[in-house]
Amino acid sequence: MKEKIMTLIQRERNLYILISVTILTAILFAFIFGNSMYSARNLQSMAYQIPEFGFIALAMMLSFMIGGIDLSVVANANTAGIFAALILTGVWLPGLNESNAIIAAVLVAMGASILFGFFNGWMVAKLSAPPLIATLGTMILYSGIGMALTGGKGVTGLPSSFTSFGTAELWGVPLIFVIFVLVAVILSVILNRMTFGRKIYLYGGNRIAARFSAINNERMAIAIFVVIGILAGIAGLIIISRVNSAKVGYGDAYLLQSLLVCVIGGIHPDGGRGRAAGVVCAVILMQMLSSAFTILQFSPYARKLIWGFMLIFVMGLNYLSERRAQKIRVDLLRKRTPQAD
Repeated sequence: MKEKIMTLIQRERNLYILISVTILTAILFAFIFGNSMYSARNLQSMAYQIPEFGFIALAMMLSFMIGGIDLSVVANANTAGIFAALILTGVWLPGLNESNAIIAAVLVAMGASILFGFFNGWMVAKLSAPPLIATLGTMILYSGIGMALTGGKGVTGLPSSFTSFGTAELWGVPLIFVIFVLVAVILSVILNRMTFGRKIYLYGGNRIAARFSAINNERMAIAIFVVIGILAGIAGLIIISRVNSAKVGYGDAYLLQSLLVCVIGGIHPDGGRGRAAGVVCAVILMQMLSSAFTILQFSPYARKLIWGFMLIFVMGLNYLSERRAQKIRVDLLRKRTPQAD
């Protein structure tokens, strides 16, 4: 029984470390800020801010799991949002009533984000392009499309029936937060319980072994980037519904922050390891820190300093935990191996 518990702790040690850090941070902030941090108004504000960044982080997590980085995920979300805004404001498909315009905008935005994700996957799968290089190029391409369509200006005047989606509540909880939690749970179940999720781990951990296990690596790469595109499209729709406009450059800060969240969340950059729960926990931790920075009126430079400190701190804990886990594995192996006379 003890060995089973130790094995479970070793396998999920990064997640347990992150949960512990998040809980300790929450307790510390309760003593420091009191109601300023955990008032109903501030908690609701954090719940509104988490989803748009959370979907970007989940998309980045999937790219990490296959040993790559999708630099185009924010550009994908922005451009899909611009497509939706152009339909909602009547620049595209004029003459539609409000309800039909919303339906068309959502369908076009999601279709575009899926197509962008498919194109990323196609380049990685068919052209054998490294994900970092491929998505660097498409990041510029997708941002360029948005820039060409808008001239760098914002698309404003979205109908209130659409923007109300970004402020809607379900039993006092923001609807977009409920959607984020549901998607995160579904994604976690897929990764941990379904065949497709196991294939993602195998493909990300060892592509040669995946091929010999009858996994079509090309289809797998394309499928993963399509899912990334879906998550980016949802993020794009949430962003424009919250800010009531669409513009190239919205959410640019989310790119580096999503990389930071994935590292803190225990997603291995070489692929094949990590949990969606870790990313969700890291997103919550980042949001708590961001709210604390707002209360303390920290400058952007001070925020970067603390982001860096948190990254190094968690990486240090992970390193010490890895060393400890290796020692435990060696000790267990020695106990199980019969000693020679």
